[in-house]
Amino acid sequence: MKKQVLFLLLICLFPWGSIIKANEPDSAYVFSYATSKNNHHNCLHYAWSVDKENWHSIGPEFQFLFSDFGAWGSQKKMYAPFLFQDLQGLYHCIWTLNNEIGQFAHADSKDLYTWRSQSYPTVMEDGNVQDLEISYVESQKHYLITWYSKDKGFFKTTTVNFKEYTPTQSTEESDRLHIRKEVLVDGEKQIGTYHKMAWEDVDKLIKHQEWMKFHNQERAEQIKDDPIRFAGLKDLKADFVLYPEKSKKISDKLVGIFFEDINYAADGGLYAELVQNRGFEYDLNDKQGRDKSWDHKKSWSLKGDGNFTIETESPIHENNKHFAVLEVAKKGASLLNEGFDGIPVKAGEKYDFSVFAKGMDLTAGFVVSLVDQDGNEIDAVTIKKISNDWKKYSAVLEAIKTEDIAFLKIQPLSEGKFAFDMVSLFPQTTFKGRKNGLRADLAQVIADLDPKFVRFPGGCVAHGNGIDNIYHWKHTIGSLESRKPQRNIWNYHQSVGLGYYEYFQFCEDINAEPIPVVAAGVPCQNSSIGGHGQQGGIPMCDMHDYVHDVLDLIEWANGDKNTQWGKLRAQAGHPKPFNLKYIGIGNEDLITDIFEERFTLLYNAVKEKYPEIEVIGTVGPFYRGTDYVEGWKLATKLQVPMVDEHYYQPPGWFINNQDYYDKYDRSKSKVYLGEYAAHLPNRHMNIETALSEALYLTAIERNGDVVEMTSFAPLLAKEGHTQWNPDLIYFNNTEVKPTVDYYVQKMYGNNSGDQYIASNLRLSSSDHEAVERVAYSVVRDTESNDYIIKLVNMLPVNVDATLDLSSIISDGQEAELTVLKGEPTSRDAKPESSKIIVNSETKYKLPSYSFSLIRLHISNKK
Repeated sequence: MKKQVLFLLLICLFPWGSIIKANEPDSAYVFSYATSKNNHHNCLHYAWSVDKENWHSIGPEFQFLFSDFGAWGSQKKMYAPFLFQDLQGLYHCIWTLNNEIGQFAHADSKDLYTWRSQSYPTVMEDGNVQDLEISYVESQKHYLITWYSKDKGFFKTTTVNFKEYTPTQSTEESDRLHIRKEVLVDGEKQIGTYHKMAWEDVDKLIKHQEWMKFHNQERAEQIKDDPIRFAGLKDLKADFVLYPEKSKKISDKLVGIFFEDINYAADGGLYAELVQNRGFEYDLNDKQGRDKSWDHKKSWSLKGDGNFTIETESPIHENNKHFAVLEVAKKGASLLNEGFDGIPVKAGEKYDFSVFAKGMDLTAGFVVSLVDQDGNEIDAVTIKKISNDWKKYSAVLEAIKTEDIAFLKIQPLSEGKFAFDMVSLFPQTTFKGRKNGLRADLAQVIADLDPKFVRFPGGCVAHGNGIDNIYHWKHTIGSLESRKPQRNIWNYHQSVGLGYYEYFQFCEDINAEPIPVVAAGVPCQNSSIGGHGQQGGIPMCDMHDYVHDVLDLIEWANGDKNTQWGKLRAQAGHPKPFNLKYIGIGNEDLITDIFEERFTLLYNAVKEKYPEIEVIGTVGPFYRGTDYVEGWKLATKLQVPMVDEHYYQPPGWFINNQDYYDKYDRSKSKVYLGEYAAHLPNRHMNIETALSEALYLTAIERNGDVVEMTSFAPLLAKEGHTQWNPDLIYFNNTEVKPTVDYYVQKMYGNNSGDQYIASNLRLSSSDHEAVERVAYSVVRDTESNDYIIKLVNMLPVNVDATLDLSSIISDGQEAELTVLKGEPTSRDAKPESSKIIVNSETKYKLPSYSFSLIRLHISNKK
């Protein structure tokens, strides 16, 4: 297929290509339209014609413009697009977003396939916007936009720049253009508008679609097609040579982790709390009312003769307004908490219990116990007496047996009314023994990656579903009862027990740089709340306070213990500064005027007050497209030190884009590849995805002078509670299950360098398909003087390589060899390590479908 495409491209370069062009028309008509297919999600399409009678689709159903308004699924739709060309030749497209709201969409383009940022002006306070039209009124020097609003009639507004609009007025149908036409495209009737264009411009649209088709074919390449792709291919030979004199400095922080509270990564996951809904703050809104059982009593159940209610009068703290009241009608009534899919306990392990409690008409205490599924007691402790005012009570429970599914039971000692809140059960064995700490086994698997940084708390969690759901770091510090829990954008609940203090503490414990990410004053671009993700943004009148929240974060992390916010850090147990160096502003945002205004305000404020802090900007959620282009323009204009790029792609993309960063301008912003992962159809992961990432990371190391950091995403996923795949580490209450991709990250994280060593691998095959599936890189850790050679073979045959290491060693020397290999579909392959002897010329066989790593310590430079 590649050879065919290359052949077609070469045709255009030869003189006889002009003969073909001589038979083309000077001009043609382009018809723009949208269909109702895929529930209106396919958006803008084109067809062309030379006679306005016979129309040829460019695609078909190829998407030239995507509507980025609102949440996935329910929005992202386009109805009745209207295309207009202004006097400067710029094309404007306006369209209806849905049939309910008083907003429409606008975008403009010079070529009809490269579009600038979309905007969604509100023109109707009460009513919808349908059947849009646009024209230019020469006498008034403005654009006139008209539309129909159901049951209300026709309306209009004007603009000179598509940013500010005059107040909406009613109008008459006679003011309308009525130039939409019905034509037949591929045998189906479509309604839209057409424009006469030079054939050269029409041809560019056709070629753009053809190129994208070819690009998507490359993305879709899979190992399952190797028997055909490499039919008859035999074992290959390769010569590998190092050129240490051509070394260059690269980032020593290339591999880190990105933690987002998705897939129950925090509560019920990394955060070691075993009680679910400990503060009775779960709410129907957490799941947007879709789960009627998700209320303040979630995970709690009443046993015996009594009444279980939720009250809010006189809570322990205004940020945790709800608490439980158990009215015992007959002694023996109790409340049980089921934990997160049960409470796992291990024989001999101790667990710290605590609760805020008060007697509302009694002073008798209660028994707290762990029980199994049959109600048998595992351990119990009695609190003999309680106060009539809120007071915290603590106890230690010790499990006499191992149970994967246990329950926490609270049973008052007498009849009467008993109130309690912030019920907690923590294993004493946490990571590094931290109070309010992390699940030890899960945190250790993360630490084993040797990440150089941790990005937190998101992701989409950071900028939230609507302005009111933006993640505020100040809500996550201080005593647990004073922290302010909230709805998680992934449709569950955040207790924020794992808050900013715990994030920073974890970074310190694993010797990783903290990279907190704050919202850029706008909510998630896919919000379903507050304007369907329109990004109305925090009102500018409130941005002053928000800017200071961000500046306060830096003071909290780095300020002296005598500063206002540094004092709070010190009171929490960390008098020394955390030495914060980076802060992310924004995440995958739509790069609109609304975003730019707020991001610029935040960026300039941080730059002015804390010039030593490196700000990481954002360039949208994809490796191409409007937000990517506009994000880079903004970063270049403001001279942002680093930008955050994201892309989730099939293995074929990683194989065919190894030169992605080779072309990047080294004088502009550095890159943090903050979210990436390879995935197969249905989001599966196996040796194929892992090796494609290993292969791509060799190119990242080669470009380590422009790419500063990378992190696979998402990091964690709890089995049975997964909103997103793929993920690096899966787990349940008792097991941690690293993926094959995890071991690639570990091999890179444990074997990083700060110097890239030039090298060359000459393969015995010149077949491009084969050549691009064998990748290599060499880095040097200047501190240890170790050379790390990484070799990836994604071919179905072995590669017999001759390694010329004469430039660094002369005598036989011991090295460590680590190999990850397996059948392409293997999902449980693990690397194996051994010791080997290497010489100035060493023979090494790269197994089929493998990632090999050779670490060689040079005691003395040659």
